[in-house]
Amino acid sequence: MSTEDPGTRGDDDRLVDLSDDDLVMLPDQTTDDTDRGWGERSGGNDDWLLEQRPPHWD
Repeated sequence: MSTEDPGTRGDDDRLVDLSDDDLVMLPDQTTDDTDRGWGERSGGNDDWLLEQRPPHWD
C-alpha cells in the first residue's frame, strides 16, 4: 500500500519540456569504435576469406 498523498504525481506522469534547442546530442558511434579507430583498413576482405575456406567446407 502506498503512503503517498493521492494528489501527488509520479515520475511517469511528469511533463518534460523537450523543446530546448541548445541540447547537445552525442553521436551514435564514436571514432574509436570504427574500423579506422581500430587501425584497420577500409574495405572488406570477404573475397579473401571465401578463398581461404577449408576443403571440407565444399
